[in-house]
Amino acid sequence: MAVKGKARVDRCTKRLLWRLESGEIAVISHQDLDSLAARQLVEAGARAVVNADCSFTGTFPGEGAIFLLRKGIPLIDNVGSAILDLVREGDELIIAGRTVYRGGIPLACGERPHAALLEERLTVANQRFAGVLNGFVDNTIHHALLEMKAIMDRVEPPPIAVRLAGRPAVVVVRGRGYREDLAALVPYIRVNRPALIAVDGAADLLLELGLQPDLIFGDMDSVSDRGLLAGCRLLVHGYPDGRAPGGGRLQELGLTPAVFACPGTSEDAALLLAHSAGAAPVVLVGSHSTPLDFLEKGRAGMASTLLVRLKLGHVLIDAQGLHKLSSPRKDFRQTVRTGAPAGYPAGLVAPVRHFWHLLLLQLRSRVAG
Repeated sequence: MAVKGKARVDRCTKRLLWRLESGEIAVISHQDLDSLAARQLVEAGARAVVNADCSFTGTFPGEGAIFLLRKGIPLIDNVGSAILDLVREGDELIIAGRTVYRGGIPLACGERPHAALLEERLTVANQRFAGVLNGFVDNTIHHALLEMKAIMDRVEPPPIAVRLAGRPAVVVVRGRGYREDLAALVPYIRVNRPALIAVDGAADLLLELGLQPDLIFGDMDSVSDRGLLAGCRLLVHGYPDGRAPGGGRLQELGLTPAVFACPGTSEDAALLLAHSAGAAPVVLVGSHSTPLDFLEKGRAGMASTLLVRLKLGHVLIDAQGLHKLSSPRKDFRQTVRTGAPAGYPAGLVAPVRHFWHLLLLQLRSRVAG
């Protein structure tokens, strides 16, 4: 059966999601489509997805492509990068079989993966994951030793017109389950009035829930223009090599960017910013805390994340999975005391704890050596 729809085209899936409307065909270039992007494509109402790249290479057990197919979204894979230049925004496309047409003319032909086939490849990827994990841990420890001084030394926060000292802070990141966890945390936010720090596109969700971020921080690559122009304080994540990718976009919008230079991911830098400015506790929503989270983002390690968690210690409360609780108000207090949500599935918590324990042991042994 042929699928018809207007095209939305972008090499960056995060940017495309700002514009994608229900019933449209997403034309992307996204190797190993991550679960969050796949979920957002479904939530936006994508009629089909055309990927110039391979949505599931089998290098690690990512489930983005399988998620799309389980939700009934047709996926045309590996069509080649030329599709991004051939298709213009708003073109009417027809997908028949493995071929993409415009005006009756075939533009590209790719693969039409089936869920059953991807399930088999996922099983194989899971079986091979131990080897991938070994390399991931080694890379994490290697870079943690290189970055340790920059992160563990005192970090001087830039002057920002947001009071953080002596105040709780909630840092919101676009991660697995972040929408549900933030919604569950709203009662805590209403009562305690913490400083709200949105990392990139998380600002749009806060605004959608009627919560004004005190600060939007990051590369500014996944937050909408509406979010940037909502009157929030803006701070661009700068890197030790002098790059500050988000500065140019803010200047195009007539905004003057301030920069916080810090190694690591924008999530890590936001946590360091809150902690160095004296916020406590620091609650993290949408955290990236497992190897799969990082592999899906194309990262071969998580050095800065390990070091930042070491530095913040008990000040950091990871709220991932909070939405699974039956009573957010009551059980959030237990999360604060224990560092893990009450009732959080043991099968999910234990592997993450063991992984972090493994990283800490290896880091300590190499520092001591």
